[in-house]
Amino acid sequence: MGCEEMMSGLWQDVKYGVRQMMRSPGFTVTAILTLALGIGANTAIFTVFNQVLLRMLPVEKPEELQQVTYTGTNMGRMSVFGGDSSMYFSYPMYKKLRDKNEAFRGLFANVETSVGVLVKNESESVDTEMVSGNYFQVLGVPAAAGRTLLPSDDVVKNGSPVVVLSDAFWKAKFAGDKGVVGSTLLVNGQPFTVVGVAPAGFSSAINGFRPKLFVPITMRAEVNPGLDDLDDERSMYLNVVGRLKPGVSAAAATAGLTVLWKQLRAEELARMHMHSAKFADRFVAKSEIKLVPDAKGFSPLRDQLQTPLKILMGMVLLLAAMTCMNLANLLMVRGAGRTREFAVRFALGAARGRIVQQMLVEGVVLGGLGGAIGLALAPTAATFLVRKITDSTGETAFKTMPDAWVLGFTLVLSLGISVLFSLAPAWQMMKPDMVESLKTKAGGMLGGAQRFRTAAIALQIGLSVLLLSGAGLFVRTLHQLKGQDMGLSTDHLVEFSVDTTLSGIPTTDTVAYQSRVRAALQALPGVKAVGGTTDQILAGNSSQGNITVEGYQPAPDENMDTEVAGVTPGYREALGISLLAGRDFTEADAKGAPKVAMINRSLAVKYFGSVEKALGHMITQGGGDKVKLDTQIVGVVADTKMRGVRAGTVPFLMQPFDQVSHGMEGMEYYVKTTQAPEAAENMIRGAVHGVDPKLIADSMKTMDEQIDSNISNERMIALLAACFAMVALLTTAVGLYGVLAFATAQRTREIGIRMALGAQRWGVVRMVLGDMAKVAGVGIVVALPVSVAVARQLKSQMFEVSAFDPITMAGCVVVTGVMVLVAAAIPARRAATVEPTEALRTE
Repeated sequence: MGCEEMMSGLWQDVKYGVRQMMRSPGFTVTAILTLALGIGANTAIFTVFNQVLLRMLPVEKPEELQQVTYTGTNMGRMSVFGGDSSMYFSYPMYKKLRDKNEAFRGLFANVETSVGVLVKNESESVDTEMVSGNYFQVLGVPAAAGRTLLPSDDVVKNGSPVVVLSDAFWKAKFAGDKGVVGSTLLVNGQPFTVVGVAPAGFSSAINGFRPKLFVPITMRAEVNPGLDDLDDERSMYLNVVGRLKPGVSAAAATAGLTVLWKQLRAEELARMHMHSAKFADRFVAKSEIKLVPDAKGFSPLRDQLQTPLKILMGMVLLLAAMTCMNLANLLMVRGAGRTREFAVRFALGAARGRIVQQMLVEGVVLGGLGGAIGLALAPTAATFLVRKITDSTGETAFKTMPDAWVLGFTLVLSLGISVLFSLAPAWQMMKPDMVESLKTKAGGMLGGAQRFRTAAIALQIGLSVLLLSGAGLFVRTLHQLKGQDMGLSTDHLVEFSVDTTLSGIPTTDTVAYQSRVRAALQALPGVKAVGGTTDQILAGNSSQGNITVEGYQPAPDENMDTEVAGVTPGYREALGISLLAGRDFTEADAKGAPKVAMINRSLAVKYFGSVEKALGHMITQGGGDKVKLDTQIVGVVADTKMRGVRAGTVPFLMQPFDQVSHGMEGMEYYVKTTQAPEAAENMIRGAVHGVDPKLIADSMKTMDEQIDSNISNERMIALLAACFAMVALLTTAVGLYGVLAFATAQRTREIGIRMALGAQRWGVVRMVLGDMAKVAGVGIVVALPVSVAVARQLKSQMFEVSAFDPITMAGCVVVTGVMVLVAAAIPARRAATVEPTEALRTE
């Protein structure tokens, strides 16, 4: 058969399949919507899965990029915004590695931050990336307008006040006007010259981070006022990424860089005044360079989302499998009604392959239509998903429009599902009983087909239980997280940050300005309490420092780090934290007054044995023999969740902000109101603006919203898992109803005979429901232990919920049982209304 003839035959099959679909509009709409839901859900999840876990950076030859990390210990200040502390280097160390290595064509450094900008007389805080001057050159990213940053911009400290705009910021704030190149932009109140615009396809070397500005690292003192540590080898805050030279393997680069690293570390150790032999061993001898492939970019978000996305991808693939089985069952039922049609075609000489081709073509047409609708819906669903898991409202952290990978995935999935659900009815038509089929108006179902239907229904019910149990466990986890005692009161509580340095205010005026802000907030009507802190709670952040405690002798190498913060009077009251002993901070605890501190219960018990014994003792930040114990503990408060809803309580040291401020800190404010927090937000912004129009009340939200943000991953998993479970139940119910309705119709004559012999209508209903209950029982019994086994593998994602949670498992059985009962009730009732005389006259 020639190609032209084959194509003609396929086209005829397509037209015939469309006509068949139009003859059964109810079935067609049900099938297409089922496919659209299954394929659309898979496409949406895969879009995010691809962007977060699979997509390479849109740069030149990303496979050549390697992130530099190290093993061993370190000493100094660490600013970590994601990943492990071994991923961060000081600027002096970066420069030495950059200039002395022989394995890389180039090494760049970068770090996330934020700055305040003034555009068209409007101040706002924007995400910014501080980068080395060779950043764009190493990545191979050209400018869309003007120029990128250059190595010459990364030479003189505070000598290159230049900035490159992101494409999104350029278009949003300057309408894509190339004339902005060469203009001045106020950054933290300081003039920076706009030298260029980054290209549209590039966001950052940090995957999931979308900075609005790129500025040189040498401008750190202006970008992060008060942090004048560019030449400090003990201040580590930079990620370092390199591009390998042609022909140099990662293993060879690691070996060469480790030799240089040990040499540089030995020189650094020699400059340290005090260290133990054990520390020296870990700092030099046991410290090595490790290279990590960076083709996908460093991404703190990837670490957070990797497991949740894998869970969701597994769930939607299960949903796709259920969709496939459901449509196979429905098509077998529909195909049984076409047995006479195919028997006639066989009798007239049609080849079996031709019949199978017809069935496959009809399936592909259905799959194509369902896939097209699912693909159209996927970007909206993916955008919603990204906004929820990243807690963003503006520009999304990841692209959600389908790319070639997503289109390919959708095409393969649509074709795969189409072929698979078409194979069952095609196989059913391979060996029809032509004599029996030609004598009847509607074909029956062969024994093998009947067994397939029963097994498929049992498997669908089992998969529904599996998805339901997963959804139940995640919902229970979310409930446990939100319902736990976090040691604070969240109702009518508004939080926001004010960083005076981002508005160009000198660091010497920070304390005075923050005091004015607090006074303005306290004067607002309906405000019960106002407090501020340098350590935002429940945000995943950690502000730590080592401490020295009076009368406590730490063990060798004991970790004396604790959570530390500068707080204002009113902080404890605003957050509703209980005072267990002693007193709160007052306005008298100002700079120049005797130094005081409050600690939490965990710290008191750890170092003093009890809450009461801690009062009056001395404590201070820092360690070593020269540290001065000059701060007295005046109060002990209850433990609160500090770092996150999932995290446990940690020792916590609070000191008055006025006594510990260095002028560079931003302040996170908490305002307790008598009115609804949403109603107070505009009033609060007005109060901050009234202190100074340049000040920005940033990231304003309620405490409940902060908690929701902290558990955004858990909430999204629970929501989507519940949605997938409901879709699975609905799909199973539709398939079960269709199959049972057909099976009941096939047994009309049998039922009529039973009733003619005296069977009661209720007995007929019980017979139909009993048959289905047996099938459902098998599916449930098999699925429950599988659900427990799967739940044990997902233990890290649960919180205070066991893998065999009785409430969840009982709920799964009840919900599934109700679904089976409802789906089977109509066919069972219809069977009970059969009149024996009419049934006996049927074929």
